[in-house]
Amino acid sequence: MSEPAPTPRTWGPRILEDGRVQFRLWAPAENAVTLLVGGHEIGMQAEDDGWHAVETDRARPGDAYSFRLTDGSQIADPGAHAQKNGVEGPSVIVDHGRYAWQNPSWKGRPWEEAVVYELHIGTFTPEGTFRAAIKRLAHLRDIGITAIEIMPVAHFAGRRGWGYDGVLHYAPHSEYGTPDDLKALVDAAHGHGLMVLLDVVYNHFGPAGNILPRIAPPFFHPERHTPWGAALAFEREAVRRYFIENALHWIVDHRFDGLRFDATEEIEDESESHMLLEMAQIIRQAVPDRQIHLVVEDQLSRKGLLNRDGGIVHHYTAGWNDEFHHALHVIATGERQGHYAAFVEKPYEALSAATARGFIHADRNRDRVGPAPQDPLPPQVNVNFLQNHDQIGNRAFGDRLITVADPTLLNVMTALLLLAPPVPMIFMGEEYGEDRPFLYFADFEGDLARAVQEGRKKEAEKFGGLKSGQTIADLPDPVSEETLQRSKLDWSRAASPDGRQQIGFVRELIRLRQMHVAPLLAEEAPEPHVFSTEEGVLAIDWRFPTATLGIRVNFTREGRSWPSIGGEAIFELTADPSIIVAVDRRRN
Repeated sequence: MSEPAPTPRTWGPRILEDGRVQFRLWAPAENAVTLLVGGHEIGMQAEDDGWHAVETDRARPGDAYSFRLTDGSQIADPGAHAQKNGVEGPSVIVDHGRYAWQNPSWKGRPWEEAVVYELHIGTFTPEGTFRAAIKRLAHLRDIGITAIEIMPVAHFAGRRGWGYDGVLHYAPHSEYGTPDDLKALVDAAHGHGLMVLLDVVYNHFGPAGNILPRIAPPFFHPERHTPWGAALAFEREAVRRYFIENALHWIVDHRFDGLRFDATEEIEDESESHMLLEMAQIIRQAVPDRQIHLVVEDQLSRKGLLNRDGGIVHHYTAGWNDEFHHALHVIATGERQGHYAAFVEKPYEALSAATARGFIHADRNRDRVGPAPQDPLPPQVNVNFLQNHDQIGNRAFGDRLITVADPTLLNVMTALLLLAPPVPMIFMGEEYGEDRPFLYFADFEGDLARAVQEGRKKEAEKFGGLKSGQTIADLPDPVSEETLQRSKLDWSRAASPDGRQQIGFVRELIRLRQMHVAPLLAEEAPEPHVFSTEEGVLAIDWRFPTATLGIRVNFTREGRSWPSIGGEAIFELTADPSIIVAVDRRRN
């Protein structure tokens, strides 16, 4: 019944070698805490620094439990690995050693091979569960996808949501399934040769169901705030351990191949060793025999987090390259508001820089977490995308690019995404031309529901705003069940003639990437050369040690000249807008 290679834990229940279970709760605001489990009431021992702990032989895996506070109220365990119902509890004891892994020898895949597919469990299938998602893995494998990135699953309040308002970070949301159901999804993905990354949110807690402000006020920083609420006090050891152990929980207990860290610019820490660096080091030390990939979303574009040492990653593998998206979006749609405003004046120049090097708004004066960034960094430190959950779902009506962009231009953009050296990511349904929206949805009530409804109006202004003829009154209700249902994928479209044609197009591009581009990424970082061109043209050569990869794109419908391109063309679309991609091995 004991856990295999136990994850070091100070938070949450731990099954000991002799079968007893250890419970711990950091509740410095409480004088006394009682464990309620299996019909027993067991007093917990108050320890130093606000911890309460007990070891007992009266608890078994599968038992429900909760903590009773001094005033008689009962709460869920903030470190619980499963919940019986919602976030209020009770929590459930999980023995991670009981799951029989079908692919125990899986060690991962090199990042150079990554073609990432972002998905949301609740809308990926009609059922919206971990088990249902397994049925679609063969589809992704056959297209050439090599990694799936799952939007957050940490337990949040209510039955539906994007997942970024989690409050019980160790427990998979019960609407999606059990911990074993999640392991079965990861296990099945490995059987198909797919890596699995999990999106985690370590910058705030959701607005409903969070008990920590009551039992542990020092968990939060009194003077700092994030856009979503109180900032976290990472200078405190209990807070650091909560999130570091959580990362290990997903990677060790559930065998995820990596994590995507949401909005890391909001993880502020004045400790001698910054939380982001310490966490990455501990994760890599814990699983040295597996290929683990850690990806940041960092609005400060802190390239120093991505440094290599002789090609070896010590901290973070890659970062989301928003600038690539924003510049392309301006070119494709002409939208000028919010996040796109900085790219309106010179979108083609910005796109060339974002494609060649990435993180074009990086500023060393704001990059104080780690050492100075290396130059050049390998292109695979960038994760490029045409769409993701934010860029679709935060739009007023959740409209996808296929509904607002020229089809020929969209094909050119897709080819650029999949054949340029940076790691490509596509959003669920993009591979077959899904045109259903992906909307923002949540399950709140009362004042909180009204606050979310008002907040969506402001958020929409950052992502293109309202089009002519649209009004605020037309916006979908984010707290309606119907909004979730409208966001579910329409898999019948994948089987349609248009869907099959788009799948074939994407499959061929990924095949060409793995044949010609991925092998080059294993070499020494290239020095990209951006050519001066006419307006509307992109021309870049990446000079690797063994070959030069060249890309030329005309984004306009008019004839444009571009610099000559050497070597063998591996892909070409000739009708303007147009693209040609070539590999030249003669220079070596």
